[in-house]
Amino acid sequence: MKKTVDDMDDDLRSESDFSNMAGGIRGKYVERYRAGKNLVLLDADIAQAFPTDAAVNEALRLLLQIAQRQQSSNRVEAD
Repeated sequence: MKKTVDDMDDDLRSESDFSNMAGGIRGKYVERYRAGKNLVLLDADIAQAFPTDAAVNEALRLLLQIAQRQQSSNRVEAD
């Protein structure tokens, strides 16, 4: 037998009033979640420097290239 709304226990306290909370938007990132994308929240200073997802991806790819070159040059020196 399925529970009805009346049968469910309400764990919220009576003083919990969420009607005054501002800024929350239900389902704000649901489309990205469903699309299978990784969602990363940036700090304000980083978001200002990289205003689009393309800018972030480009910077991270460049960083990966630098790291890979660094690793390969360290391997050559070790041999």
